[in-house]
Amino acid sequence: MKEQERIEKKSGISKSRKKEAMWGLLFVAPTMLGLFVLNFYPMVNTVYQSFCKTGDFGRGNIFVGLANYDAVIHDPTTWQALWNTVKYALIEVPFGVTISMILAVFLQQKIIGKSFFRTIFFLPMVCAPAAVAMVWKWLYNQQFGLLNHLFHSNTAWISNPNIAWISVGVIGVWSIIGYNMVLFIGGLQEIPKDYYEAAQLDGASGIKQFFHVTVPLLSPTTFFIVQTRIIGALTVFDLMFMVMDKTNLALYKTQSIVYLFYTQAFTNGNRGYGAATVTILVVFIMIITFILQKLEKRFVHYN
Repeated sequence: MKEQERIEKKSGISKSRKKEAMWGLLFVAPTMLGLFVLNFYPMVNTVYQSFCKTGDFGRGNIFVGLANYDAVIHDPTTWQALWNTVKYALIEVPFGVTISMILAVFLQQKIIGKSFFRTIFFLPMVCAPAAVAMVWKWLYNQQFGLLNHLFHSNTAWISNPNIAWISVGVIGVWSIIGYNMVLFIGGLQEIPKDYYEAAQLDGASGIKQFFHVTVPLLSPTTFFIVQTRIIGALTVFDLMFMVMDKTNLALYKTQSIVYLFYTQAFTNGNRGYGAATVTILVVFIMIITFILQKLEKRFVHYN
């Protein structure tokens, strides 16, 4: 027994700890395997295919160097799709964050049916994207849509290239408000009540409390939501795919960069071109994330 203890002390790891570590690795093995199969390998393979002219079913790849990147960069469709994506983000992120923050503040008050309203606002998050697209396409219908009926107009909400991107952005805002609101409610519950009591003693009104207490102390949650929603907006696909038909005249002015990737890689069969497109998008997102991380120290205030 003493000899075993001496060996364990010499090795630095006891037998029980080795057994515990083995069980720990066994439990995380399925997750690690899933990450490798579903995340790491596709990521590496996508970068590899961006340097190749891919054959059918990903076989028969021919290395072409930077030819795909050169074609993507000099293709005006790429820049138009990137600009469309940025415009969508400029609608979804600021409006979605602002509206959800205001709703969260109101739903933190003592009002009748608070749980009911929270559920109603969160419902779009649990709706299938296909169902959401069908409902909004009916609302936007030029001939029989509810919006044109209410406004007594004949507006082509999703067919007019000048306003279609705004219409799609409105759907994005409506879809994400509930999720952002829940996160904001969680952040509001972490703010100590002492700050509001001190503000009331100083004679601060509700609006002043909101701008001088709530907004600064909610900045960590706000920063997290803004950062994640920017990434989500820049990678939007399902909403565009469901709402905008391939025959839609406004598709060129509204399709996102991921929609373009899908078209090139899976519709046109040019997987090398599509891989280069999505790789450029990842680099663009990394640059945006790096800038946001630098801004965090300046604009985020922790309790």
